Amino acid sequence: MSVSNERVAARAFLRVLYADSCFPDHVLDKGKEILLRLSERIEAERPADLAALYKLTHAATEEFNALEAEFEAAGSAIETVAREELAEEFWFVASAYGFADADVEELIATRDW
Repeated sequence: MSVSNERVAARAFLRVLYADSCFPDHVLDKGKEILLRLSERIEAERPADLAALYKLTHAATEEFNALEAEFEAAGSAIETVAREELAEEFWFVASAYGFADADVEELIATRDW
């Protein structure tokens, strides 16, 4: 399945992190895939409210939690800049699907980073 939302399809996810050599592209590619899968799930499941959206974003956040080990293995980490960028990307996805009132902290509440 591909994303049909034009804003999401056109988004250069994790652009700030790709521009920083501290973050390995091969791991960022996996992060981008997580965000695209989240978008696909939102399109497929069409959450009716914020509670349903948060269930989807929490699952995607758990995928980023698992990805932390790959960042560390590559000599990197999900640190301040990365945390802020990830939070922004989660909010962008929520907003693109009509949830501009989503709480960014709740979107990623299950994070370990």
